[in-house]
Amino acid sequence: MAALVAAMDGKPGDLLLFAADRDKVVFDVLGNLRLELARQLDLLKKDDFKFLWVTEFPLLEYSEEEGRFVAMHHPFTMPMDEDLQYIDSDPGRVRAKAYDIVLNGVEMGGGSVRIHQADIQSKMFEVLGFTPERANDQFGFLLKAFKYGVPPHAGLAYGLDRLVMLMAKEDSIRDVIAFPKVKDASCLMTEAPSPVDAAQLEELGLEVEPQAEEETTEE
Repeated sequence: MAALVAAMDGKPGDLLLFAADRDKVVFDVLGNLRLELARQLDLLKKDDFKFLWVTEFPLLEYSEEEGRFVAMHHPFTMPMDEDLQYIDSDPGRVRAKAYDIVLNGVEMGGGSVRIHQADIQSKMFEVLGFTPERANDQFGFLLKAFKYGVPPHAGLAYGLDRLVMLMAKEDSIRDVIAFPKVKDASCLMTEAPSPVDAAQLEELGLEVEPQAEEETTEE
């Protein structure tokens, strides 16, 4: 315990909080805890607009369910040039040319530099477990386009509703959206999603099977 207190530079009267689990779980838990404490201690000033760029995201994350690395964002994000040397030996070490813009702890938008070189894109597919045949079947059009020359390109998409929410000093984007959906993703105005008729299902080649009810036994 003493070593833990020393590592966190703890002083008498300090409250030291820590979590132990997979990185994603720990980051989510401690991040939400930080925001909740800030709210309870009234540290969040709605008149004070503080922007922050979040960079150097991991390019890949390991999926315990799939037993392999998967793309943190999507398979078209450009790796950091200096990290490409680790793509085969230590994929989890590779950082992405990705970025988020954050305002007062709320993500406003995100984007990345995209891969524009065929060899890097092919390597990315390989690391993600694609065979050359599968990569060509699903993304052959993209790999072929690279042969004609693709300029370096990047982008950023941001949520206008989130920005309006902060400007209006509201706590939820539902307060600034004209027709917000409720928690089950339904729309109270249009009553969507609504039942689909048989003709629509037939046109799409779909079939709906009633879900069997679980039997319960009384003791």
